Amino acid sequence: MQRFENKTVIVTGAGGGMGVSHVRAYHAEGADVVIADRDTERGAALAAELGERALHVALDITSEEQWAAAVAATEERFGPVSVLVNNAGMQQAAAPIEHMDADAFRRTLDVNVTGQFLGIRAVTPSMRRGGGGAVVNISSTMGNVGTAYYAAYTASKWAVRGLTKSAALELGRDGIRVNSVHPGVVSTPFINAPVAAGERPIADFYSPAPFAVPRLGEPVELSQLVLFLTSADAAFATGSEFVLDGGLLLGPALQYETSSDSEGARRESEAA
Repeated sequence: MQRFENKTVIVTGAGGGMGVSHVRAYHAEGADVVIADRDTERGAALAAELGERALHVALDITSEEQWAAAVAATEERFGPVSVLVNNAGMQQAAAPIEHMDADAFRRTLDVNVTGQFLGIRAVTPSMRRGGGGAVVNISSTMGNVGTAYYAAYTASKWAVRGLTKSAALELGRDGIRVNSVHPGVVSTPFINAPVAAGERPIADFYSPAPFAVPRLGEPVELSQLVLFLTSADAAFATGSEFVLDGGLLLGPALQYETSSDSEGARRESEAA
């Protein structure tokens, strides 16, 4: 039996990037998957590709009404929600605080924090009816440190940590676990594609060489962590933060060249 057979999973922001990876991973493990995305074209295309165990629902995560409709459509098709992956989010344009537009700041928090809050609130009654469930909130390594020029995004990802812990405390007795995942730089179209015509991809501004693991992450690696946290294998994990960043938060991994003399001395010492 696959880990998510007879389980119903909602993934937000599921039409692109890491969302697609999560959807495919859950589907491969036997889940009925709900592809929740504002982009109806790509969401419907993915659902059609995956077949009868996939459903696309149009969802703006900042809309209470659309959340209610999404959960209702999910229950009508598959039954109670077992898993919610709060994956959808947005990145702000880089700007120093003194020049940042207040509306852009509010919009970032509305999408990245309020959107996740509304998702948890919307699925909770359904998970209770199903006997419990699991939620994963996607945060960021920026939710663990300060980041210049990204105050809105950083503040939102720190807030996701607090939301996660409060929800875990409230819902644990209902058999609902809530954890947050903090990815580093993951190789997605958002990272690899130019921001605008004539501009360099975001990935060009990151050098993974100083990382302990000197490369970008792959979406499937994040998906495997998300699947673990929402499976029975992680039944005792809730209210916790899981960092997957190749050692980014550890600081730079300095490299030292070993001279032939010191190498020779080492070999002599080992021989002795």
